[in-house]
Amino acid sequence: MLDLTLLVPPETNLPLSETTAISPLDGRYARTTIELRAIFSEYAFMRARVRVEIEWLLALARLGLPELPALPAAAVAAARGLVQDFSLADCAHIKAIESRINHDVKAVEYWIKELASDQPDLRRAAEFVHFACTSEDINNCAYGLMVRDGRAALVRRLRALHGRLRDMAHQHAAQAMLGRTHGQAATPTTVGKEFANFAVRLAACIGAIESVQPKGKLNGAVGAFNAHRAACPEIDWEPVAAGVVESLGLAWSSHTTQIEPHDWMAELFDALARANTVLLALDRDLWGYIALGYFRQKPVAEEVGSSTMPHKVNPIDFENSEGNLGLANATLRHMAEKLPVSRWQRDLSDSTVLRNLGVAFGHCLLGYESCLRGLARIEVDPQALAADLDASWEVLSEPVQTVMRRYGVEQPYEKLKELTRGRAVTRETLHQFIRTLPIPEPARRELLALTPATYLGLAEDLALRC
Repeated sequence: MLDLTLLVPPETNLPLSETTAISPLDGRYARTTIELRAIFSEYAFMRARVRVEIEWLLALARLGLPELPALPAAAVAAARGLVQDFSLADCAHIKAIESRINHDVKAVEYWIKELASDQPDLRRAAEFVHFACTSEDINNCAYGLMVRDGRAALVRRLRALHGRLRDMAHQHAAQAMLGRTHGQAATPTTVGKEFANFAVRLAACIGAIESVQPKGKLNGAVGAFNAHRAACPEIDWEPVAAGVVESLGLAWSSHTTQIEPHDWMAELFDALARANTVLLALDRDLWGYIALGYFRQKPVAEEVGSSTMPHKVNPIDFENSEGNLGLANATLRHMAEKLPVSRWQRDLSDSTVLRNLGVAFGHCLLGYESCLRGLARIEVDPQALAADLDASWEVLSEPVQTVMRRYGVEQPYEKLKELTRGRAVTRETLHQFIRTLPIPEPARRELLALTPATYLGLAEDLALRC
């Protein structure tokens, strides 16, 4: 009989560490994703909220309201110092307040008021902290700042990947390689041309990612400045709110419900997913080329490829990249579909989804870093490429039948099909056929001079133009 006590873990209250984290992003892969902690952690989210609250307060203090005199430079500096000097202890303090009142944004408001009490001018302005705001006014701007910074971290890696692909395209522009359409021997290309294809596609994806403008709103509970107008009808509130949002580096979102509609996020996440799909295709192609022997992997002295087969050097970097990019896309695409949908003026289902931004960006980062490592470890095997080409003379049936078409030879495709399909074709077999063709002698000489390794079209030129 099964002893159920064996299924109970010895510790049920383990301290959080890289070895006890339930997510590999904060555990096994923590060293790779560590920079995202300063962007997507709860600490980073709190700091971004404090920044939005402070900038809104300072904007209100510039309106000339009798109840809120202009703040002197020292008070402005002290207010912004709450953001600049924001610490883990400050975050813990806010979380302690939240544990009592069960509201995270209100906890930020109370924390600011508590610290402002030490500065007389800020103390007098205390009730204007969070003035006319709904929590989502603060949160949506905070998330905009976080996603903007997270995007910058990913784009740095994407640009490194693009640069590496471009370098490899140029380096191997002339290196002939057998094409593989449907996995079968096909028209030759060059190694550089295949890298160039991915470089050009990735460059377009990077452009799309960078073109998305993060947005924000500060317009109240249903997006119409109701409380603002009720309290201060003499103020033209929309340009005031837009100015604060734009000062944060975000674009103003004028028409919203209680939440900013997140359409820009969906656009960005779709663009990231497209870039990831390009890299997934690269990972799989390189995995296959390694299997064919077109590329060798540089062994690492202490590394083990298999627990039982000592000879193995596995393409684990491309496999890890593929797996992480798949996880990233699953999360990105769910967020792109979910976040723009909110019932009536607000429901809270977007809140828990948005807290997984770091998950999506973390798996992107892991995928990019793994792909970069994989690219650094591979080198072309010219002998393997040459041998594969020399064993595939049947691929020259394409140029031969195309030349036959030009000069009016009847049924050129059908004749080459009969000669080559399902048969072993050698140089001698093909040349014997070419010598029988009723075509001009210069054309015959050109066909006889052609080899699988020289039938490359514009591949080299295209590789150099990426």
